[in-house]
Amino acid sequence: MTSKLQNLLEQISYLPRALRLVWTAARLWTLAWTVLLIVQGLLPAASVYLTRLLVDSLTATLGAGASWESVQPTLFLGLMMAGVVLLTELISSINGWVGTAQAELIRDHFTAMVHEKSVAVDHAFFDSPDEHDRLARARDDLSSRPLAVLESSGNLIQNTITLLAMGALLIPYGTWLPLVLLLSTIPAFYAVLRFNLRYHDWWKRSTPDRRRAQYYDLLLTSSEVATELRLFDLGAYFQMAFQALRKRLRSERLELCKGQFLAQLGAGLTGVLISCAVIVWMVWRALEGLVTLGDLALFYQAFNKGQGLMHSLLGNMGQIYSHTLFLGNMFEFLDLKVQIKDPSNPIPVPPTLKEGLRFHRVKFRYPGSKQVIFENLNLMFPAGQIVAIVGPNGAGKSTLIKLLSRYYDPESGCIELDGRDIRNFSLKEFRRQITTLFQWPVRYLTTVGENVALGDLEAMPDSADIEAAARAAGVHDVITRLPQGYDTPLGRGFANGTELSGGEWQRLALARAFLRRAQVLILDEPTSHLDSWAEADWFDRFRVLANGRTSIIITHRFTIARQADLIYVMDAGMIVESGNHEELLAQGGLYAQSWLSQVQASPRPSKRSRSALSAGVRLT
Repeated sequence: MTSKLQNLLEQISYLPRALRLVWTAARLWTLAWTVLLIVQGLLPAASVYLTRLLVDSLTATLGAGASWESVQPTLFLGLMMAGVVLLTELISSINGWVGTAQAELIRDHFTAMVHEKSVAVDHAFFDSPDEHDRLARARDDLSSRPLAVLESSGNLIQNTITLLAMGALLIPYGTWLPLVLLLSTIPAFYAVLRFNLRYHDWWKRSTPDRRRAQYYDLLLTSSEVATELRLFDLGAYFQMAFQALRKRLRSERLELCKGQFLAQLGAGLTGVLISCAVIVWMVWRALEGLVTLGDLALFYQAFNKGQGLMHSLLGNMGQIYSHTLFLGNMFEFLDLKVQIKDPSNPIPVPPTLKEGLRFHRVKFRYPGSKQVIFENLNLMFPAGQIVAIVGPNGAGKSTLIKLLSRYYDPESGCIELDGRDIRNFSLKEFRRQITTLFQWPVRYLTTVGENVALGDLEAMPDSADIEAAARAAGVHDVITRLPQGYDTPLGRGFANGTELSGGEWQRLALARAFLRRAQVLILDEPTSHLDSWAEADWFDRFRVLANGRTSIIITHRFTIARQADLIYVMDAGMIVESGNHEELLAQGGLYAQSWLSQVQASPRPSKRSRSALSAGVRLT
């Protein structure tokens, strides 16, 4: 019981934080919204009170006969009743406008917070299925929960004001009546609270299944999967998987709703019995002449509305509790602590790299994993040279990029830039010294020019800079053949978009990497989508562009690696060989064996192909 109470208090503690954020997002609209709630809360009580006066005035008028003097008070009260009705409608319309403006600002504010956190969290966050579940819950709750908390809180305030006013009208008929109102609604409140807690537990527990169902839905509707889905006839398989998950989720949800229905039915019958007993008591008093017809009308409306208000009030409290349970998911995500961050006193990054980048006795394993990727790794990338890293899949080549870009920090040892631990630099300033072409570059569905400019927005590149980067990447001629040149929208996701081939997308990403005049170039399989002829042209361009810059190329293509100044051969997280192409061939080790098997596996070259081979181009 104590743990449940602590959990309740912990969840309710999210409410003040949520309301503070609401105030921050829309101060003036929230102030107007509060004033309107207060007025809306008082108007029902005013209407009930005027009903009593109107009934008593009408009774007196009928007894005195129809005359202007006797009808005038009744007519005046009728006009006041009409005024209250009109004011209620007017405020309701204004409240709709205010609520919409407030909701839009709040939604955008909370979305901005989640986006900001998504960008700031450590890269390790996206390697964990549990964290993916956390993000999915935060995003699911983002679209509705903050606004639902606001709406429920507003209803709570309005209903509380109305209930207090109704209670003040009932007290003259018996000070115990407000207590009866409360007792008649407690069963319903308990039912709502219990269901909300069970529903939240189910929602949290079912997150992996709901994410899996969303994944199947994406496979069945995504254009990127459409080709393979049809070729291998996978549609029926994924449809069945989706329907099986949805059937289980649906049955669990309906079972919860069944329990809620039965509990609410019992609570509702209890409330009706209590209401009937109280109303019979009041009618009996009216028959004895102890109260007037106006009193009876006031009492019936006040008690009936008061009971409805108590149901609404306790329901609002249950809803607020439910919404704060879900808000807890979002605030847990927003409160995540970032591990990869700036030092307290960052040192300046050297403007020119003189010595290079060095791994010194680095040990590393991915967070939550027991498998050690690097153990006592020592490695040097000399300044101004092109260094190639080759080796089988799983050797740790891509992990090197993540450590060099400081997506992760070593478990022990350090990575140095010109003898300084990179953890001592400002994270933003350090990363500005690095430009990377990833093996699977992002295909931004923007214009061609924007795709390239995204490589260095801070430098505010102009059209000449963008074109120069495109020329360096060998994609300028492709761009000029597009319908609108550099202004052509890319991708089929939006209207008038033009799709590129895999190699063209890779060259565009290369232009984006070239645009940033960073000291360190990191390329992960930069020619994986290029044919042999384009590969030779690409490397010639790259050597000119990389002149004076420290370049690191991760590749499976030995024809690219052989032209590097220095080659490291990795295997099982270790550097097993190093040297240039000729030195490694002379050693007769893993590199030489792989090179010979690759050349021997190539088909007999034509005259043109022999020319290419002599230039170091692998035949495909």
